[in-house]
Amino acid sequence: MIVANRKPFEEIMEMLKPYKKILLLGCNECVTVCSVGGAKEVAVLASEIRLSRLKNIIPVEIKEHTLERQCDPEYALSISSFVNDYEIIISMACGCGVQTIAETYREKYVVPAVNTTFMGSSEEHGVWREKCQGCGNCILDKTLGICPVTRCAKSILNGPCGGSQGGSCEINKDTPCAWQLIIDRLKQMNMMEKYLEIQPVKDWSTSRDGGPRTRIREDLRI
Repeated sequence: MIVANRKPFEEIMEMLKPYKKILLLGCNECVTVCSVGGAKEVAVLASEIRLSRLKNIIPVEIKEHTLERQCDPEYALSISSFVNDYEIIISMACGCGVQTIAETYREKYVVPAVNTTFMGSSEEHGVWREKCQGCGNCILDKTLGICPVTRCAKSILNGPCGGSQGGSCEINKDTPCAWQLIIDRLKQMNMMEKYLEIQPVKDWSTSRDGGPRTRIREDLRI
């Protein structure tokens, strides 16, 4: 199971600052189990955003919607009938869900409302592809839904490196260069100014490098 924590409210409001029509998406899977991104949490965050905008006399329109699974393209497609009515999508799913929504709706700006912290084990038959390492400090709003920490073999935060050739990673020619994907996405969204924002050295203590992690919600303990 994937465990996450909601981002600080101030950080969420900064991402939403220029936008007045917001689609707030929850997920009925892992983030619901850990009480971070289910229908209840979507309603709470939506109320907080409305109250903040009302206090500052800034108009806002928010649609609350919770998918069965954001990391499943089939469910992601279920919002296609109304997704274009909104300027921005803010996802309360894990990093995999954010990226699935961003990949499904490439013309939309998709940002994370939570920090994915770590993944638990799931014993199911099938094939999975890693897209999120649960580093504990999500930057998908800066890279438009493509995670350089996971999808770049070197986890470079300011790329690409000199080994990228023809859009492929030097480690494996069958692996797309994550930073080429990011640049292509930035160009598509006319947001290349974000590429000029130099990312600071990452604090890896929020990731697995800081040792085994435990998340405790005392209000949920029995």
